[in-house]
Amino acid sequence: MAKDSPKRPPRPAWRDYVAVFEQADTGWFCFFYCFTFGGFVGLASFLTLFFHDQYHLAKVRAGDFTTIVVIAGSFLRPVGGWISDRIGGYRLLLGLLAGVGCCLAAISSLPALPIVVPLLFLCMGMLGMGNGAVFQLVPQRFAKQVGVVTGLVGAAGGFGGFLLPSLLGAMKDRTGEYRGGLLIFAIAYVVAGGILLLRGTAWMRNWDEASVSRAGVFCYRDLARSLVAADES
Repeated sequence: MAKDSPKRPPRPAWRDYVAVFEQADTGWFCFFYCFTFGGFVGLASFLTLFFHDQYHLAKVRAGDFTTIVVIAGSFLRPVGGWISDRIGGYRLLLGLLAGVGCCLAAISSLPALPIVVPLLFLCMGMLGMGNGAVFQLVPQRFAKQVGVVTGLVGAAGGFGGFLLPSLLGAMKDRTGEYRGGLLIFAIAYVVAGGILLLRGTAWMRNWDEASVSRAGVFCYRDLARSLVAADES
């Protein structure tokens, strides 16, 4: 029974999708959303099997633990957007990618259940906040094409959710354990954080000053200067 908004933007044509595909930043946002939303969806679909196989829990019990950790990612996504509005989505996403990498590295050691559940809860929470951080960045770069870019970035996140459990399953079949696959993903998240840090240089050069400020963008040179200054002090 809801009414349509009287202010309707023009319907995007196929050429509008082609136009944003020509922008390199579209690909980069898709790449980072593959890690945040893709990681969240992939882990959510994989964890019941992980708890059942690795910790020998009954399937219903494994589903209960999966629900606990998935709740973190679901409810903390708006928190990620809220924090991004205050410190910038770039800064938040940078810290979250590194944090997820550290969590997955710790999980890859396959610790006891009372340890792995809080680690997974923290990991899923950070992935959920990362989703909010990415979509704080999108309108800073594509203010006039938010709808088109949002659809493309969302589709990329779904694709990432397919890759993670597939690789973890393949590694489990090859090695007989989940350790190797989890460690690969831990390294991948740290590398993604390094790539984001490098992208800050291009975004500072190509984005307008207001967008850079709202997104909290800085480059690796700024980080190096701050580390040197902290060391000297």
